[in-house]
Amino acid sequence: MNNSSKIREVFDKGDGILQLLPTWVPRPFNRPGKRLRLHPDDYFAMGMKRGAIVERWFSSITRVETEGANPDEGMSYVNVDDDFKKKILFKDFIDELQEELIGDELIRNYGTWPMYSKFYDYEMPLFHHIHHGQKASEKVGVKPKFEHYYFPKQYNQHLGQMPVSYFGFDPSVTKDEVLSRLRNFTKKDIRITELSRAFRIELDTGWYTPAGVVHAPGSLCTYEPQWNSDAMAMWENVVNGEVFGYDSLSAYLPEEDKDSIEKILEVADWEKNTAPNYRERYFRRPVVEQKGEGFEQRWIVYGNDYVGGKQLEIDPGHTVFIKDDCAYGCVVIQGHGKIGHYDCETPTMIRYGQGTADEFFVSKNKAKAGVVITNSSKYEQLVMLKHFGPDGNILQIPNK
Repeated sequence: MNNSSKIREVFDKGDGILQLLPTWVPRPFNRPGKRLRLHPDDYFAMGMKRGAIVERWFSSITRVETEGANPDEGMSYVNVDDDFKKKILFKDFIDELQEELIGDELIRNYGTWPMYSKFYDYEMPLFHHIHHGQKASEKVGVKPKFEHYYFPKQYNQHLGQMPVSYFGFDPSVTKDEVLSRLRNFTKKDIRITELSRAFRIELDTGWYTPAGVVHAPGSLCTYEPQWNSDAMAMWENVVNGEVFGYDSLSAYLPEEDKDSIEKILEVADWEKNTAPNYRERYFRRPVVEQKGEGFEQRWIVYGNDYVGGKQLEIDPGHTVFIKDDCAYGCVVIQGHGKIGHYDCETPTMIRYGQGTADEFFVSKNKAKAGVVITNSSKYEQLVMLKHFGPDGNILQIPNK
């Protein structure tokens, strides 16, 4: 049987719902927070040169940009017949099924599935870094990265070493002050976050981070729906004792601009970085979207034009029939039960290379028609996070 016919068989058998396999990503920096429910022996399962596994990606057709990554690293696979030798790339399902899987709007506007989500899990805060905006990205043929954070309590049994995130720069900071720090990137510790502003992170809340804003996320395990991109540049040269070279600062710039600190600064959206009302613009508390007997679904990722997310909670022993406006990926973070024809459960411990029953993808037609989800527990809630693209009628908020 060729892939086309097998893709059709799996899609039809699941009644428009796919079960996905875990996608692990190592990074050569920082330390693992060890909240991904990965077996303690498996954090370096992808090789010591690659670093520890610190991220798990969901519903992804995006390849990891880290040096040494395999050609399919970061890309999700669909579970086929519970035989991992038969697994098929999620991207192949999209290419084959097109609008039948993700809807005609995404195919028409983007030609594919335009986003993915992840858990990232670092014990220490990340470096002050930037994802290039639209114009800067176009110069080097990559996509901008718009991202939204959410901090689920189910994956944060500890908060890491520094549960504080930096965003942009204090409104009093001038461009000359930033340029002065960046010019010393190869000479000394520039301590760029001295010019920034920080917020202590609150569980079960989130932040939207536009492309072009410099940021240093805190040490929580973070659920992050984002645009299809892994491009970034580091604006901090010494972080938790690790030293980063000039190449990390000048990343994803045209060759003729790499030696210009002024061109590096132009990547930043200065107005957004120094907005006096930054928290008012970009901090997000959950907002109830719908509720009924035994369940509640809340917006947790909203207030932007690119990515959306919801959290569904179902009380013990209840079954709900719930509709959504678009195709979505989802991950079960608490409890066990059923989604459509599939058993679902949040894992306690995962071995590298092992399948799980916590990650799924729901086609647009199925989402709009409605999905039956059951909480089989007598005592514990079933909690699911959903992530999706710009066709999901994302809740908007007034411009600030």
